[in-house]
Amino acid sequence: MGRTGRHGEEEERMDGRERNDHGRPVATAEGGLPSPRGPLSAAVLGLVTAGPPGAGRLLAPPGPFTHPWSGDHQLALYLCYELHDRGLPGVAPDWEWDPELLALRRGLERPFLAEVRAEAEPVRPLGEALERLLTEPPDGTGPSHFLLAEGELQHAREYLVHRSLYHLKEADPQLWMLPRIHGSAQAALMAILYDEYGAGRPERAHARLYARMMTAFGLDPGYRHYLDLLPAPTLAVVNLMTLLGLHRALRAAAVGHFATVEITSSPGSARLAAALERLGGGPDGTLFYREHIEADAVHEQLVRRGVIEELLAAEPESAKDVAFGIAAAEVVDGRFADHLLDSWRAGRTSLRSALPVGPL
Repeated sequence: MGRTGRHGEEEERMDGRERNDHGRPVATAEGGLPSPRGPLSAAVLGLVTAGPPGAGRLLAPPGPFTHPWSGDHQLALYLCYELHDRGLPGVAPDWEWDPELLALRRGLERPFLAEVRAEAEPVRPLGEALERLLTEPPDGTGPSHFLLAEGELQHAREYLVHRSLYHLKEADPQLWMLPRIHGSAQAALMAILYDEYGAGRPERAHARLYARMMTAFGLDPGYRHYLDLLPAPTLAVVNLMTLLGLHRALRAAAVGHFATVEITSSPGSARLAAALERLGGGPDGTLFYREHIEADAVHEQLVRRGVIEELLAAEPESAKDVAFGIAAAEVVDGRFADHLLDSWRAGRTSLRSALPVGPL
């Protein structure tokens, strides 16, 4: 087992959710709320669905906190973050800034960030960390390598479901960086993000391209449609980038995390485009990753020269935080990759329940 095995998803499988004739959880339809996975996520869901925030309403103690890498912890944090993003269906917008819920969110963030910091140590010096990102290992073993060399259609569809949690809102978590860095670094960051949203052409926005790709592979492109099926390592990937984006104190770490995504994207996208084409993906089924091959090759230069170098020129003390952001991205991405590869090589689904065969 990979690193996720020690704090696995067993508690998530005993949650009493609606199941189909084969005992498998039913995927969450777009617009629905997920089922809780333990005391923390149950506490968040119970609080925000009880009506708008009101004076005198007290949050019932959620019980002992589950491990930060657990599905309960990660889902609870994800739900708190969605109130700052697209909101939750049927939940009053005022919950976004409710002091009681913010206190609970902070209680979720601190142990999660502490775990990431512990696994990221020792953090490499920034120059070494960037050089490592730029070097493609000759014996790569990540999910894109697996999908290209030996992946089957069900592996590809699972991968698209996992990544949909971020790619259907691609770059939204990074937008919080914009008002927090200034000058030339801000201008370069804006140029990259402008591309992510289609460079003025809504139909070219990367989130829309991803939705078209999901449809081409018989998947539902609805935002959060598959949330109930996504395990803790998938939630942690999105939660980390949101955590870094929301906190001004972590803005330089958010830059490092973003740099990791942009610098490593182009070669990985090339493998994924080839893998999806081999598995039957037509123009719509490969366009998203083909778009990233060229775009992110340009973004790699912009993020290093335009964003990081200019940020360091203005704030040289931020180098350590940028390096931590790179290391933090590697921690959560590594756990996510381990989970997928462990599952696939063991012949089991990497989701909390297997997808139905054929179009949904």
